[in-house]
Amino acid sequence: MQPPSKEDPRALDDPTAELGRFRPYLLMLARLQFDEALRAKLDASDVVQQTLLEAHQSLANFRGTSDSEKKTWLRRILGHNLADELRKFRRGKRNVNLEASLQAALDESSARLERWLAIEDGSPSDCAIANEQSVTLAAALMKLPEDQRRAIELHHLQGVPSAVVADRLGRTEIAVAGLLRRGLQRLHQLIGRENPR
Repeated sequence: MQPPSKEDPRALDDPTAELGRFRPYLLMLARLQFDEALRAKLDASDVVQQTLLEAHQSLANFRGTSDSEKKTWLRRILGHNLADELRKFRRGKRNVNLEASLQAALDESSARLERWLAIEDGSPSDCAIANEQSVTLAAALMKLPEDQRRAIELHHLQGVPSAVVADRLGRTEIAVAGLLRRGLQRLHQLIGRENPR
């Protein structure tokens, strides 16, 4: 028997196929953890692919019921995989502090994203909308030109001041302001909501 195709309605009932919709969210979080030097040597998409593979293999053990719990579970797997990749890159032994700091950084990036979307202690339906918005926003960010996406990630999702963003991108502060403005306008078009803050 062949597996159901994408057009097959049975594919929509497959819980493992549903994990793929978190790919842009995980990719965004992984990219936020790589500095410029690591970005040239490690591929965030490979780490995300490994994360989704491991999640697929252990999906039967997942006991959560909400997208929020699923995102937390996926972030934990991503944190372990990022730590593994950094350990290989640095040819070092296991560093529990590194793993803990990576997990904290991933959680903080996710929290910053939710604050940017103005989601705080809402009702269960607000939280469900927030989870969907964070996944949608991450997918939209991946569609932006590299310089706009990078400026938004640094400034809005990592809280880096505009002057530092300008230095990291090799641009003037005025150019960075333009990248941010155009990037936010494009995000507005892509996700069809008021411009994120």
